[in-house]
Amino acid sequence: MDLKPHARHALGLSRRIADGVIASLKTSDEWFYQSHPKANPPIWIVAHLGLADNMFSARFRPQLDEKPAGWDALFWYGSEPKSDRTLYPSPEEVLAYFRERRETLLKVLDEVSEEELNAPGPKADERDPMAGVPCIGYLFLFAAFHESIHAGQLTVAHRGLGNPPLFG
Repeated sequence: MDLKPHARHALGLSRRIADGVIASLKTSDEWFYQSHPKANPPIWIVAHLGLADNMFSARFRPQLDEKPAGWDALFWYGSEPKSDRTLYPSPEEVLAYFRERRETLLKVLDEVSEEELNAPGPKADERDPMAGVPCIGYLFLFAAFHESIHAGQLTVAHRGLGNPPLFG
């Protein structure tokens, strides 16, 4: 089985869902909406997904690692929503990064060799969500799965803002 077309399809599907919600975000209040005080607002989710795509790309092409200063503290694992909106970049900046990092990830997917895709993944005892996968190429499928989890969070915000379901 050729992994690349499956990964491209999965990445496209997860992005279609995320983009559907993102298109409905019209105001700053909507970008910062939280369905619960501990829930991540859309601005966090979109920036986090951009950082994740950056990390996935950098696993294969470290020279492509590119992230804005201070974003890990705001948007990476372990960060929590801040009430001071001035700490955050604009939704436009976040969205541009989110889109550019996905373009980069898809370019990396196109150029990686079968040898690179078939390299061993992290060992099962490592603290890595990818631990135990048959090969590192599954990282591209994990990227789609990861985005789908966060797209689900975006749909909760979408519905909480009074919008109809995206599908159906």
